[in-house]
Amino acid sequence: MEIVMAFVCGFLFMAAIYLILSRSLLRIIIGTGLLSHGAHLLILTMGGLGGESPPVLGEGVTDYADPLPQALILTAIVISFGVTAFFLVLAYRAYQELGTDDTTKMKGSEEDD
Repeated sequence: MEIVMAFVCGFLFMAAIYLILSRSLLRIIIGTGLLSHGAHLLILTMGGLGGESPPVLGEGVTDYADPLPQALILTAIVISFGVTAFFLVLAYRAYQELGTDDTTKMKGSEEDD
């Protein structure tokens, strides 16, 4: 299962880099979202998949799963949601002001100064 997750993480990273290198601001935002999802899956895979051990110790339990990767992923999901929302608002405001989401047209020319 770890091999499949490694390929999925690699595909997400590949698609994210492709989208981040594009000119459209919306595609860049989608690429950063995909990059964060790829990082979440990578952390989850590194923490270990499967297992029948409980995440916390209880009475008579000698073996337990490490809850730290799940806690890190949960925190990272909340942070990436906030950053994505901020990027979307910023892109919407830039589109209102400039009338385009093309990053090369957003730069303007030297004659505009």
